[in-house]
Amino acid sequence: MIVSTSYEVVADELKGRVILVTGANRGFGLAITNDLARAGATVIMLGRDLGSLEYAYDAVVDAGFEEPILYPLDLEGATPEQYQELQDNVEKQFGRLDGLIHNAAILGTMMPVEQYDIKLWYSTIQINLSAPFMLTQFLIPLLNKADDARVLFISAEQGREAKAYWGAYGVSKHAIEGFSKTLSEELEKTNIKVNTLDPGKMQTELRRAAYPAEDSSINPLPSDKSPAIVGLMGLSGKTFQGQQLQLGG
Repeated sequence: MIVSTSYEVVADELKGRVILVTGANRGFGLAITNDLARAGATVIMLGRDLGSLEYAYDAVVDAGFEEPILYPLDLEGATPEQYQELQDNVEKQFGRLDGLIHNAAILGTMMPVEQYDIKLWYSTIQINLSAPFMLTQFLIPLLNKADDARVLFISAEQGREAKAYWGAYGVSKHAIEGFSKTLSEELEKTNIKVNTLDPGKMQTELRRAAYPAEDSSINPLPSDKSPAIVGLMGLSGKTFQGQQLQLGG
């Protein structure tokens, strides 16, 4: 299903909502954070590097948007105990969670399966698939405490149509699509809406690494597409459940 990128963010439309965004310190994650904060949401910015998180935090605050919460966590090495600590901290401060956006991902490498480095395969699957599973599992109790909660997995076209040489990244995105669908079926009778979203081409580090010969300047900026996420976290996303969404014109 196509979701328009022409959504216009309204100040305070998400006021009072608490939304966690992974990979919030750069690229599409930072653009999403900015627009959610501009809409009045309190964003829990989860990322591996505290320094870049602090830089992103300053950019949000300096723009006059809702002050976010920083939460440094290495998704590759995070333990169940650390996820439990995250759950406890969010519950203690907010009592619930209104939205969870799985944006963090790594490319791994572009290589035939028979040549793929095994350690890199494991780390890519861990960050792109296993970490979203564990994070979601630990945060479902808090999402259940919200009146109208959303879980959004940022996917990619490689997760919907198999492509040679995309290795662990392509496999992980296929798995994310399946995980999201399974979760949406399990949570069908709850207040939690679960969907995936293919944002399409953007000027991001991952895109440039995957397509080094491409003129990246012709691609849209992440900030051109991130306002649509506000809509999906708000009223316009209330009807979507178990959908493969795609950002379009």
